Amino acid sequence: MSVPTTTLPSGDELPVVGKGTYELEREAVKAPVEIALETGYTHIDTAEGYMNEAALGEALAGHDRQEVFLTSKVLPKHLNYESVIEAAKSTLVDLQTDFLDLYLIHWPNPAISIRETMDAMATLKSEGHVRNVGVSNFDLYQLSAAQHVSSVPIAVNQIEFHPYLQRPDLVEYCQENDIVVEAAAPLARTEVLDDPVIEKLAEKYDRTPAQIVLRWAIEKDVVVLPRSTSRGHIEQNIDLFDFELGAEDHARIDELDRDEPVYDDRARSWDDDVWGMAE
Repeated sequence: MSVPTTTLPSGDELPVVGKGTYELEREAVKAPVEIALETGYTHIDTAEGYMNEAALGEALAGHDRQEVFLTSKVLPKHLNYESVIEAAKSTLVDLQTDFLDLYLIHWPNPAISIRETMDAMATLKSEGHVRNVGVSNFDLYQLSAAQHVSSVPIAVNQIEFHPYLQRPDLVEYCQENDIVVEAAAPLARTEVLDDPVIEKLAEKYDRTPAQIVLRWAIEKDVVVLPRSTSRGHIEQNIDLFDFELGAEDHARIDELDRDEPVYDDRARSWDDDVWGMAE
């Protein structure tokens, strides 16, 4: 199966469906990723904080590195200059690769200068350790600030995006500025799958609710990163390219927007160790 791609500012091609690996810690990542690669996925998304990079590196070792678009993310507590460099090199060792196709700031950290972080990302890019840099969970203000101080293009903003949280202003800004939007939790961690509108559309198109939601996002030029463990779901989540949603059905899903996150509540405790700011 050939998955369509979207072009990054560097000219690199990013497959519009990727295999998410959140909550697939350590050895648990191996079987789902092997299934995904067998099924036709060529885009794998991980992060330092997912605690699976070493196991993922083992799973990828038997595959042609040039055929896999590989993304990782640096924890917010590691956003000072030297820590970004160290974290990236540790990730490369764990993933058994010489480069990342995309390296993201996992979350913004108000305690560390975004200029310092973006300077480190630029260094990693200039040295060939990463081919594209981006951010994750940045709102419009944070993203525009990062753009202003970055000497390299911000290629991607990976955000929570699904029918219940559509963030039109942020998505529009990204797309107007040649920043690809990636949907983390594109199925709202399954919360949207039993929505009556989604269920009716699944019946109409003879598809699963997940396929309806993922197709809707792709047709909005959003890259999707569904996380699944079963072979059936992994196969279904990439089988999205032989049907299209009608305009009226797009509108029905658009009307589900509640501005309701499942994880990015925007006001959070800063005491968790991932921020490195606990007293």
